[in-house]
Amino acid sequence: MQPALTTLFMLLFGMQCLLGILANGFIVLVLSREWRRRARLLPSDMILISLGASRFGLQLVGMVHNFFYFLQQMEYRRDLSRQLFAILWDFMNSATFWFCTWLSVLFCVKIATFTHPTFLWLKWRFPGSVPWLLLGSLGISTIVAILFFWGNRAVHQGFSIIKFSENMTYKEWNQRLEIHYFLPLKLVTLSIPFSAFVASTTLLINSLRRHTRTMRQNVDSLQDPSTQAHTRALKSLISFLILYVLSFMSLMFYMTGFFSLESDWYWPWQMLMYLCISVHPVILILSNLRLQGVFRQLLLLARGFWVTCVAWFPYPDLQKRLG
Repeated sequence: MQPALTTLFMLLFGMQCLLGILANGFIVLVLSREWRRRARLLPSDMILISLGASRFGLQLVGMVHNFFYFLQQMEYRRDLSRQLFAILWDFMNSATFWFCTWLSVLFCVKIATFTHPTFLWLKWRFPGSVPWLLLGSLGISTIVAILFFWGNRAVHQGFSIIKFSENMTYKEWNQRLEIHYFLPLKLVTLSIPFSAFVASTTLLINSLRRHTRTMRQNVDSLQDPSTQAHTRALKSLISFLILYVLSFMSLMFYMTGFFSLESDWYWPWQMLMYLCISVHPVILILSNLRLQGVFRQLLLLARGFWVTCVAWFPYPDLQKRLG
C-alpha cells in the first residue's frame, strides 16, 4: 500500500478510536453520576457501565498498542511491553465479549414474550444475578488473560533465542504459535459468549418482529408511536448483531496471522476489528432516552459557549461571519 493510503487509514483508525473513547467515557460518566446520586444501579445500568469501562480501556490500549507497534516494530518484538499490552488487551477483550452477551440476554428476558418455563425462570432470576455474572466474567477474563500471557511469553522467549533451527525463522515460529495456540484458545474462550449473544439476540429480534407485525395489523397507521418505538428497537438490535458478528469474525481472521503490520490491509482490518466498540456506544447513546437527554444538554452548553465566545470576538466582520 502506498504511504499516503497507509497514513490515511492510520488517521481514520485514530479518529475511530477517539470516537469510541469519548462515547464509552460519556456512558461511564453519566451512569456513574446516576450511581452516586441514587446509591444503586439497575441491572441494565450495571452492565452498561461495565461494558463502557471495558470498551474504553480496550479502545485506549488498542490505539496505543497499534501506534507503538508501528513506530517501534523491532524494539516491540523483543521488549516486555508486548506482554504488558497483550495481557491488558486480552483481559478487556474477553470482558467486553461477556458484558455484551449479558446485555443481550438481559434485554431478551425482559422484552421477549415467550411462555416456555425455562424462559420464565430466567426472566425471574436473571436480573438479580447480574452482579454475580459480572464478577464471574471478570474472573473468567483473568484466567483467559493468563492463558494468553503464557503464549505471549513463549513468543518473547522465541525472539530472545539467538539461534533458531535451520528451517525456522522468528516469523514462522510466531505464525505457528498464532495458528496452533492462540487461534484455538481464542475460538474456545470467545465462542461461548458469542454463541449466547447470537442466540439471545436472534430470539429477541424474532419476538419483536412478531409483536411489531401484530401491532401493524391492529393499528391503521404506521406512524403510531408504539409501532415506531418497536421498529427503532429492531433496527438497533440488528445493527448491534451485525457489528458484534463483524468484530468476532475479523478478530478470528486476524489471529491467523495474515494481517501483520507488513500487510497492506493491516490498518483497514484494525478499523474493522474495533468498529463495534466504537460505533455501538454511539447507537446506545442515541437510543437511550436518559443518555440522549444528557448528550443534548451537553450540545446546548457547547452551543452557548460558542455563542458567548463569538459575542466577545473583537472583530465585528468575523463575528458576523462566525455567527
